[in-house]
Amino acid sequence: MSRSSHGLSLPGLSRRSMLAALGLGAGAAGLAACGAPAGSDAADASNPVRDGFAQADLKVPAEYEGRTAVLFWAPWTGGPFDALGKLIKEFNDSQEDVVVVAESVGGYAELNQKFTAALQARAVPDIVCFPEMQWLQFHSSGALAPLDDYFDDEWNLDVYLQNYVAEGKAAGQTYVVPFARSTPLFYFNKTRYIEAGLPEEGPSTWQDLAEFAPELAKIKVDGRPLAALAFTADDAWHGQADIWGFGGANSDKDFQVTIDQDPGLEWLEWQRKFIHEDKFGYLAQAAGTDFTSGISAGMRGSTASLTGTTDATEGVFEVGTAFMLSSEGQEKAVPTGGSGLSVVRADSKDRQDAAAAFFRFLAGPEQSAAWHAATGYVPIVQAAAETSTVKDLVKENPNYGVALAQLENARTADYTNWNQGAVTQISAAQAKVYGDNTPAKDALGAVAPKLQEILDDNREDYEAVKFEGWK
Repeated sequence: MSRSSHGLSLPGLSRRSMLAALGLGAGAAGLAACGAPAGSDAADASNPVRDGFAQADLKVPAEYEGRTAVLFWAPWTGGPFDALGKLIKEFNDSQEDVVVVAESVGGYAELNQKFTAALQARAVPDIVCFPEMQWLQFHSSGALAPLDDYFDDEWNLDVYLQNYVAEGKAAGQTYVVPFARSTPLFYFNKTRYIEAGLPEEGPSTWQDLAEFAPELAKIKVDGRPLAALAFTADDAWHGQADIWGFGGANSDKDFQVTIDQDPGLEWLEWQRKFIHEDKFGYLAQAAGTDFTSGISAGMRGSTASLTGTTDATEGVFEVGTAFMLSSEGQEKAVPTGGSGLSVVRADSKDRQDAAAAFFRFLAGPEQSAAWHAATGYVPIVQAAAETSTVKDLVKENPNYGVALAQLENARTADYTNWNQGAVTQISAAQAKVYGDNTPAKDALGAVAPKLQEILDDNREDYEAVKFEGWK
């Protein structure tokens, strides 16, 4: 799934601006912890029920009428949504008390917009699924219910891959459990690499790619040299791995933006020259489409695209995958990606309980393995790795093994990437370099103050989270 589906509405949201968007005004700052629409439950911030927030419209299939109905606004279409539908049917048929109804809202952008509007209208879904740390803007407005009371010896945070767990906690409470999690991955056309006499395992560093690119360019596609890599206009997620791979960071742990320091300039200037001077890469409208159609020999995508990309190129060429590239001598690191499951804090404790029961079901090893095989999202439940589904998949297609092995390098993104407004700004700066040949110093120098303003605006909220994932 492309990262272009990141939320775009209300960019740069802070706790105060979210409260204002929900009509809670400056005098309602004290309500943020509980999200009371008119202060009715403001005195008890631990109250899981949010008076006045009813369930949005849904249609329950006739065979499930009479059950507690749970509405899931899912940020997927196509294959992932179909895979979710199969899991939901399995859950609905496994018991007689709860029915989960899924509605595709498109992607993360549409979910962000629709959920914000739903909060304003006080007619909400029961389950939402926001990417990485971007759920925090809704936590800050009191829209999400804590999950810790549902954990027991069989279902708790210990069952998940641990480098994704801390991203669902705020101030010691859990608001998100991992589900559709991923990392970025380097995809290459193995068939073309072999034709060009290049290593079948693909590149490991940017310098490798620069060495391979002239050989790939000798191959003509529609009369043009085969490009080594297609970049996109929404590359901020990949750019997080890139700047780490050059020894830098977008920001530090003291909330200071560092993207425009020397490592960041080296990273983006290297890519500018690769595209505009060496002519080995280009800014694509849709890198995934160009890659699967053979126009480009490489792209960066999500592990969640692995199944779809493999299916799309079957019988055309063999797909290869590699860890995200780094500069020579630098350590590799990739940002965690994808999204987790949250329960919306509304007027029904019964619906919250039912949603948590569904989360417990999805944490089963077989269910996690089935989701992984159908989509390419990582098998987020640790025990899933021992299932025959995952073992057979890796044996059949080693690319899944590459994706699993890269998890050792996965870590939470810098503070800048916790906010969609900042993510959009970073992508725009990269696009100016990729598409307009803007020098890295100019692009990053212009975006750095904007990122700092967003960090300053959200610092109080981020500090309150007491994030422990970087320790």
